Amino acid sequence: MNHHVLLLNADYSAMGVCTVERAVVLVFLGKADVVQALDGQFLRSARARFPMPSIVRLRAYIRVPYRSILLTRKNVMRRDRHRCQYCGTREHLTIDHVLPKSRGGKDTWENLVAACSRCNARKGSRTPDEAHMPLLGRPFRPSHVMFIRDFVGNVDDTWKPYLFLT
Repeated sequence: MNHHVLLLNADYSAMGVCTVERAVVLVFLGKADVVQALDGQFLRSARARFPMPSIVRLRAYIRVPYRSILLTRKNVMRRDRHRCQYCGTREHLTIDHVLPKSRGGKDTWENLVAACSRCNARKGSRTPDEAHMPLLGRPFRPSHVMFIRDFVGNVDDTWKPYLFLT
């Protein structure tokens, strides 16, 4: 029972991840329904067996305030998958301002990227175009759904349609 279960709101939007135990309690209390079960895996009691849930959906809609991801060094690294956005290496990472602070660049999701020390020093106080160092990926503001993947590790294929990863 070391599996994670994707928890969906009543409108099938992803809310988070919970344990199998928590999902089973929600189902037995009548607060959730099993959307997808793990093939060939069951929970057994003395008299019955139940499919082990992989995805559960709440019966009642829960209004969740907009969850914004805090702009922190750790979250920028997670968004960029711990890779330099100039050369792709995973060693000696720092944070780089795409538009340097000396030119009015702000601390925003769209202006910060992970960069190795070497690329950061080579770029200096120039823009990527001026330094002839194109970005491997465009910086963006992540959603909480993106970090579900990082929390769980490998996302089950059955979860991908609900996390918009297809």
